[in-house]
Amino acid sequence: MRLHPPSVVIFSGSSNIPLARQICDHLDMPLSPMYIEHFSDGEIYCRPEIHVRGKEVFVVQSTNGGSDNLMELLIMLDSLKRASAEKITVVVPYFGYSRQDRKTKSREPITAKLVANLIQIAGATRFISIDLHAGQIQGFFDIPSDNLTAALIFKNYLLPKNIPKPIVVSPDMGGVARAKILSKMLNCEVAICQKNRIQKDKVDSMHLIGDVKDKTAILIDDIVSTGGTMCLASELLTQKGAKEVYACVAHGLLVGDCIKNINKSAFKEVIVTNSVTISEETLESCKRLTVLSVAPLISETIYRVCMNMSLSEVFEQTNEPTLFEDHQLRQQEI
Repeated sequence: MRLHPPSVVIFSGSSNIPLARQICDHLDMPLSPMYIEHFSDGEIYCRPEIHVRGKEVFVVQSTNGGSDNLMELLIMLDSLKRASAEKITVVVPYFGYSRQDRKTKSREPITAKLVANLIQIAGATRFISIDLHAGQIQGFFDIPSDNLTAALIFKNYLLPKNIPKPIVVSPDMGGVARAKILSKMLNCEVAICQKNRIQKDKVDSMHLIGDVKDKTAILIDDIVSTGGTMCLASELLTQKGAKEVYACVAHGLLVGDCIKNINKSAFKEVIVTNSVTISEETLESCKRLTVLSVAPLISETIYRVCMNMSLSEVFEQTNEPTLFEDHQLRQQEI
């Protein structure tokens, strides 16, 4: 799989350079240089170091970690638009501010829509992400948008393990669709955890819908932040008779006491992707943590976008061999 740099270029912000390099390796092309500087007052300056007039440009940048990564992305997009790039596709493996996707109380913001507007105004002509917190976020964009799924990566990792009697578990009602995708790939049933919240990021109690007795539970979610809810679910599944409990999470934010919570939990293994950079120190402090690369999935998508090929063939992979299985899934290179 090769793209030709004269017509297609890939840039990266500073949020996840290792992932951007892996994507370029799969496409057999260089990562183009983007000059990024922070002024003494905190303002950000970005400028592509090669000309992009008339070219198809891809920008890789996750928007986790407050506002700096998001602002950096917007400034890069503006610089590319003003440099007369013909097409600008923004690849946001983790789309920050996505958890505020609707109003549940009066006077609440909808930040997912706000960020979508900002990205479009800054100059993006296409948006690509992985496991958006809610599927309807795609509708917040008035440009073509693609919501990839890390379930394809998890499937390739789990199938060779020959896990006995697997059952996929959604940690809440909102994640049932995501759980069904993985369960179809693994040809197994689905169970659901129903949780009662006392705060936005704190769960009071949890109940299980389904039977996990003497089965291997595979919990799947889009985001693990502090890990409190996920670890509570692992305890519930163990109490209900699950022999082993795995977790597959697309975006490992791993903030606060997350690593401590995972180390004390009932999980045999917690599998995340490198959509967000995970430090070597974090990996060393949690031996149950496995990091898989989403570079094969993203590079396949970029290739198909450039070649005007169908993306549905990637999205609709279930029990069939995935298009990128020849790429070896590996732990994130720090």
